[in-house]
Amino acid sequence: MSISGFRKEVYEDYRARGRKNLPWRKTRDPYRILVSEIMLQQTQVPRVRLKYGKFITAFPTVRTLAKASLRDILRVWQGLGYNRRARYLKEAAGIIVNRYGGAVPRDEAALRALPGVGPATAAGIMAFAYDKPAVYLETNVRSAVIHYFFGNEKDIHDRDVRKWVEKTLDREHPRAWYYALLDYGAYLKKAGNPSRRSAHYAKQSAFKGSVRELRGKVLHLLTEKPRTKAELKKELKDGRLNPVLEKLEQEGLVRMERKKYAI
Repeated sequence: MSISGFRKEVYEDYRARGRKNLPWRKTRDPYRILVSEIMLQQTQVPRVRLKYGKFITAFPTVRTLAKASLRDILRVWQGLGYNRRARYLKEAAGIIVNRYGGAVPRDEAALRALPGVGPATAAGIMAFAYDKPAVYLETNVRSAVIHYFFGNEKDIHDRDVRKWVEKTLDREHPRAWYYALLDYGAYLKKAGNPSRRSAHYAKQSAFKGSVRELRGKVLHLLTEKPRTKAELKKELKDGRLNPVLEKLEQEGLVRMERKKYAI
């Protein structure tokens, strides 16, 4: 298996079935790329596609997002899950406005220092907004590399995958390369998911009936209006409510206001 052969296969696959119409692929606006990369963390593309345009319409610039209330942001975010990401986005927007004059940093280390931005998200912003050859390792990229370079091996560590991501990177066209690589990996996941052979693979638990679902229900109710614990218990009828409320308070997603929970 050669690097040139891998690149050829990935680009040919992209020409044949690449997802070229995804809205965040039609922009180089660093803020919009930041929003899309945060949204795409642990969330499937079809769900993000439904929300991305509405979010950008509601908060078209980093300054509008920084000024918005968390309640308004969560109203638009509803349906994406992992609501801490919405708070992280607001906090990141505030830092970008106050520290960087409203310009999303062009430095990978500075990006990683923003709330909710880890190595993969920072590398994605560098590649997709600034066309810089960062080493971008996320689940679809992992699938593509494992499929092509690791045969039938199991328990493959990310440090070994990362080496191949760096070796195969098209440094002259990182933005185009990673879009093609993401789509190649997405196709492979539907045809057996090579990421299952990763040492880091963990199947996401079912959403229905989960604590994640309960958290979403609580936040949905509180975006409508503040409620007492008794009111929430009456509406939700779920014995797990107390620890969920405590956790949401710790995370800064809800607060007590005149004996009622509010966002």
